[in-house]
Amino acid sequence: MEERNGLSARSAVLSALLGSHPPRLPARHLVRIGALFGIAEGTVRVALSRMVAAGDLLQTDGQYTLSQRLVERQARQDESRDPHTKPWDGTWEVAVVTAERRAPADRAALRHTMTALRLAELREGTWLRPANLVRGAWPEIVTAQCTLIDGRPRRDPTPLLWDLDGWAAEARRLERALDGAQGLAEGFLVSAAVLRHLLADPLLPAELLPDGWPGAGLRARYDAFDRRYREVLQEHLRG
Repeated sequence: MEERNGLSARSAVLSALLGSHPPRLPARHLVRIGALFGIAEGTVRVALSRMVAAGDLLQTDGQYTLSQRLVERQARQDESRDPHTKPWDGTWEVAVVTAERRAPADRAALRHTMTALRLAELREGTWLRPANLVRGAWPEIVTAQCTLIDGRPRRDPTPLLWDLDGWAAEARRLERALDGAQGLAEGFLVSAAVLRHLLADPLLPAELLPDGWPGAGLRARYDAFDRRYREVLQEHLRG
């Protein structure tokens, strides 16, 4: 069976490696993870070969490691679990596209980068967010296409940029799912869903969040769940 519960061999492999530190696992462990979802060994090994050929994975002596692009995704995932924020003084980061000619690939790369940086698009070519995240240098894909501005909107644009009620409702559903997860397969799926959801957290300052925001609660509950789950999963993989 190639997939069950909507999980493909490729998704199982990626989720397993993204959740591993360092992101390296032997083929036999990835096969055992696939087996949790009824994915045949041959299907997992074919997926591994295709992912190596596509540049998603590196393979050495039977060990599979994430490529640099996916290591960067794992770093963003880790950051979403333990975000680096700073006190907010009311300033917003604003990036306005000012490059006159942009190839479709450059447009797509900018959109991907802005989303990863947790900026939202107010209108086409205008991206912004509160300046409460600890930042390094802006990526070249941004500086090459945009003019960067620090500003203070006269009216709070938060409701136009993020569906906070929707994010909060899903976070609460995932908290219940963590509490009720039974077995390795269900725990694996819930864990992956929580990590995806945390990546979508805009990480806004408290001043802009609705009362009872569940972000910190979901992180704390996931950390406790993950510690227990990893112990059980490692026992299974060694068995």
